[in-house]
Amino acid sequence: MKELVDILDGNTFMLSDSRGDVDPSPDYPSGLFAWDTRFLSRWVLTVDGERLHALSVDDLQYFECRFFLVPGEPTHYVDAKTSVIRHRSLSGAFEEQLTVLNHRDEPVELTLRVEVDCDFADIFDAREARSLPGRARRFVEPGRLRLRRDRERHVSETVVSTSEPAEIDEHGLTFRIELGAHGAWSTTLQVVGVILGAGGRDVRENLRGYEQTRPEKRRELREWLAQAPKLTCDCEPLADVYRQSLVDLAALQYTGLTSQVRLTATGLPWFMTIFGRHSLITGFQALPFKPQLARSALWVLGLLQGGRIDDFRDEEPGKILHEIRYGEPGGFEDSPYTTYYGTADCTPLFVILLDEYERWTGDADTVRHLESEARQAVAWIDSYGNLMDDGYVWYERRSPGGLENQGWKDSWNAISYADGRLPGTPRATCELQGYAYDAKMRAARLARRFWNDPAYADRLEREAANLRARFNRDFWIAERGYYALALDAEGGQVDALASNMGHLLWSGIVDESRARQVVDHLFSRPLFSGWGVRTLADDQARYNPIGYHTGAIWPWDNSIIALGLRRYGFVEEAARLAMGLLEASRYFGARMPEAFAGYDRQLTRYPVQYPRACSPHASSAGTPLALLRTMLGLRPHEDHLTIDPAIPEELGRVELIDILGRWGRTDAFGRGRVHIEPAERLPARGPVARDGRGGDR
Repeated sequence: MKELVDILDGNTFMLSDSRGDVDPSPDYPSGLFAWDTRFLSRWVLTVDGERLHALSVDDLQYFECRFFLVPGEPTHYVDAKTSVIRHRSLSGAFEEQLTVLNHRDEPVELTLRVEVDCDFADIFDAREARSLPGRARRFVEPGRLRLRRDRERHVSETVVSTSEPAEIDEHGLTFRIELGAHGAWSTTLQVVGVILGAGGRDVRENLRGYEQTRPEKRRELREWLAQAPKLTCDCEPLADVYRQSLVDLAALQYTGLTSQVRLTATGLPWFMTIFGRHSLITGFQALPFKPQLARSALWVLGLLQGGRIDDFRDEEPGKILHEIRYGEPGGFEDSPYTTYYGTADCTPLFVILLDEYERWTGDADTVRHLESEARQAVAWIDSYGNLMDDGYVWYERRSPGGLENQGWKDSWNAISYADGRLPGTPRATCELQGYAYDAKMRAARLARRFWNDPAYADRLEREAANLRARFNRDFWIAERGYYALALDAEGGQVDALASNMGHLLWSGIVDESRARQVVDHLFSRPLFSGWGVRTLADDQARYNPIGYHTGAIWPWDNSIIALGLRRYGFVEEAARLAMGLLEASRYFGARMPEAFAGYDRQLTRYPVQYPRACSPHASSAGTPLALLRTMLGLRPHEDHLTIDPAIPEELGRVELIDILGRWGRTDAFGRGRVHIEPAERLPARGPVARDGRGGDR
């Protein structure tokens, strides 16, 4: 797969090759995308009919970059007579400034050509190269080229304009330029995407729906970084991954559904929209750093909470949604994903985050405002989630276009027996029971302290205790010493060894007497690769090191496991897991990808990229934040922050300054004291600081 260059701004992004060109390929859906729609599928620059070649790419900010190019083959590089700079940015619309430089000591005439096309494909149609219904048209107008596609009353348009005169035809723009000796010429191209509703009314325009200048975007990023706690440490890679995580979370913010709240897109390129699970998990991970992410997730997901029975969208009253898609297929009900509710974990996670958010921030008003939504979520656990009427949370899709698996591992083959057979439906995965237990315990606290309903709190605590006891009886595989991945429709144990049981430690549902066995399995050779815990152990029939949920390593999955290890007092194991993930981040440019391959560390000596992984990815960006929280032992307690460091000795000194919470602002400090068995180490070059006021300090 060829190397791609991306810029993004919320749920708008541009993917091109290293020359800046967009030339459709079955390998990857390059182009300009917004609202799940591709507004440019071809964007190719030539000089005198020749394609350009890259000298370098300048990654300026997440929303802008520069390409330094020369025409012709690489043999021309040594004494290039012409060079071209493409400076592109996303700030509402897409802009690209083209600058042509003449390095001769005599005038020259050049023909610059930009080829343009647009298929208006949905992101998944673009990935699969599927043809689309509808009628495509092109309009050459004074100073601009307008591309349009109609499907009944749904109309999409791309408008390309230029600041300098051009010869415009249906397939692009041509500039005939004269440059003096050592002269320069430039033009600015702007691309605006528009989706029209009934009667020609603009539904979405300027891609994101608003415009910001580049200086405004830069100022906004500086403020975002400056408002986060400042990390000072002896380990440069830790400082780098911390800053990159904050930048990635800034890049993924977008305004949609409501202009009052910014949402977090999940991952580039496939999931540039809100996903309930990842919004909630990212909010949880980022609470000591960016608590507004949790608040936004809670408000928007509460607003969109299910209110009816809708089989097509797997919607039920009280259920928290899985995802929203903005593309054309949802509007025509080609798929159910316009607002899709096919997930069983988001509903308890909503209650968990609401309680944790209050513990960190002291925002009692939000807890009181969302009381009804939280109660409805608990009611869903006890009713629609309780499909088999046995007190467990089950799932079974009703939508023919919906997801077969509706836990976090939602690919079709993610839930299996050890021998590779797939269970029938419904299914009750183990982590769902842990989430339900935790949600009831947390809702009980909220009911007692904020909702003035002690009777409801008492009932929830009794139900949670009963669920915990039954779970430890029914899911425990005594002869193997670990919890079943799931129960099948007959109540039998789905016996695959998988990472899901690490989430049980996070939820607190694991019996204390069994915690050591669970931890030993998590760090056994079949599950632990040396970089992290695999989604599926390598001695299981369906194991594949590059299987999405059947062997790959997911950073956010591991961050939840690390938090669970600290909850049960396994501080050395938590530090070891954190260290492996931080070491892996070096090989991904200090950015945690969505997932990476599950090959054993001793086999590859470096982590292997997962094909088609999203990068950046919201809950992967949140992972280093959760690992810092784990290593420093940060835990809110009433109006104080408890700090109990357990830092790998290789990291040296770690200090987090200005942690904002209900206590005001406070600092956390720790020095490496946890010994980890020798492995490839992170280099230490301290002290290094990362913040938003100019990078290194």
